Amino acid sequence: MFTAAAESLLHQAREIQDEELQGFCSRIIKLLREDLGPAAVDALQRLFLIVWATKYPRRLDKTCVDLLQATLCLPTCPEQLQVLCAAILREMSPSDSLTLSCDRAPNTRQMSLVASVLLAQGDRRQEVRSVGQRIFTVLESWQPEGPSLRHLLPVLSKVVGLAPGTLQEDQTDLLSKRLVDWLRHASVQQGLPHSGGFFSTPRARQPGPITEVDGAVASDFFTVLSTGQHFTEDQWLNVQAFSMLRAWLLHKSPEGPSTLDTDDKSELEGSTLSVLSAASTATRLLPPRERLREAAFEYCQRLIEQSNRRALRKGDADLQKACLVEAILILDVLCRQDPSFLYRTLSCLKALHTRLGTDPGSERAVLPLAQFFLNHGEAAAVGSEAIYQHLLTRLPSEHFHNPMLAFEVIRFCRDNLPLFDLHLLGILKSSFPNLFKFLAWNSPPLTSEFVGLLPALVDAGTAVEMLHTLLDLPCLTAALHLQLRSSSSPSERPLWDASLRTPSCLEAFRDPQCQGLFQHLLRTKASGSAQRLTLLHQLLQPMASCARVAQCAEAVPALLQAFFSAVIQVSPLPSSPFPWASSGGTGPV
Repeated sequence: MFTAAAESLLHQAREIQDEELQGFCSRIIKLLREDLGPAAVDALQRLFLIVWATKYPRRLDKTCVDLLQATLCLPTCPEQLQVLCAAILREMSPSDSLTLSCDRAPNTRQMSLVASVLLAQGDRRQEVRSVGQRIFTVLESWQPEGPSLRHLLPVLSKVVGLAPGTLQEDQTDLLSKRLVDWLRHASVQQGLPHSGGFFSTPRARQPGPITEVDGAVASDFFTVLSTGQHFTEDQWLNVQAFSMLRAWLLHKSPEGPSTLDTDDKSELEGSTLSVLSAASTATRLLPPRERLREAAFEYCQRLIEQSNRRALRKGDADLQKACLVEAILILDVLCRQDPSFLYRTLSCLKALHTRLGTDPGSERAVLPLAQFFLNHGEAAAVGSEAIYQHLLTRLPSEHFHNPMLAFEVIRFCRDNLPLFDLHLLGILKSSFPNLFKFLAWNSPPLTSEFVGLLPALVDAGTAVEMLHTLLDLPCLTAALHLQLRSSSSPSERPLWDASLRTPSCLEAFRDPQCQGLFQHLLRTKASGSAQRLTLLHQLLQPMASCARVAQCAEAVPALLQAFFSAVIQVSPLPSSPFPWASSGGTGPV
């Protein structure tokens, strides 16, 4: 949501007529020709707001567009002006009036801005290919003491994603070699700080060693989790190389070694496992893509070790969790491409899961971990059930109020149904009361995802209990609300909390005589029975006006429709939509 002032500016930008816009462009033309100062910056900011805020493309004067392109490529132009020119030209794309080329950019920073405009064109004139070829030309002649590549790597990653088929084999080999160097050979000393002025001494500016997130001096190679006050160019390249590593590993090789790798391997006799575990001299004999996989494996192993350190700053702790997730995803890719990595990875990841069980805040890493063990089937099956139990039992019970995690867990279950064996499918079905906690708390955005998962949860043994659970879903929302608030102090409860206005509900939740009813409602596994919850309905009635409870109630009809459609599919009797009909049962009461 925008503030009132922002809304007013947006309204003004949208209401500007073409005549006013052309007059404004004339003023910008004059400024870009005469004065590239603060007035030009202010005018370009206003122009960007106009072209950004309008849904339909704005037509700008051709002279103005030409000057924006020329200013973008000026070697002496202030950086802020160049960024604004690129932003305006991107908003105008696709456009037939653009004549930009990466060859006109005087340095790599401006080349990245020009490339961003060309890529926004949508490859109408093979812009993606031309950008990629120009960047590889720079990459081929690059030297460590030469121009910075920091600005070009994100663009190159974008090119690979948009048009992977445009790269030649020698280009993929070149980038793989560069990535290996940046991942494994970045400096372990901090960068030089900016000059402190006339009175600063050389001794005061001597760089210190890189440290770990817990403050200890780093004893191994630099990674994205290494810390310092200042960083060198190769350290920045190390960070960017890691950010594009997974996408590059998947380039031309989504599920296994590429044809090029297979041909190169034939020249290296012996097993892959023995080669990959040999000394560094043997590693250098591997083809570039194999060397990159080995470097990526070592990098991810180091990240997992670093993620076990206690960070001194919250920002570093958050980065640890994000890097841990990415490291697991990269290891999954490596093991799919080359199974010899699997046996070197399993023990590490199983130990990691043991650690995650006692590490609060690391729940996001459980999902890629479960995906890893699911992807590698029988080879990774030993001890993997604990991970699935963690995913389907602890996460919904403890983190039902995390909307992103709720979406990811339900999407994980839905997308991986073809990979679930009978045993894992049984665990999933018996965990439906727990998964419903995600649905009860996040019903508006999660309903459509759950409708797709529901048929896999229904069978003759769970249908009756599931029907009762769906009918009582708003009660589950209210119970989760009380559970969450009962663990908080009164000062921590938000003022809009319905339990503040209905203290009797919270008292009932804590009443030992009602514990059995609430425990049944909050159960983690299917119990095979459906208790009469009339008393609980009466106790929770004051919370019916709670917004979250009301939203959940609105989602129940769609869920019931999906449920009955699924019941018809699994019903033993085609003439009866209820699985209990064939057994002579009485059905729900």
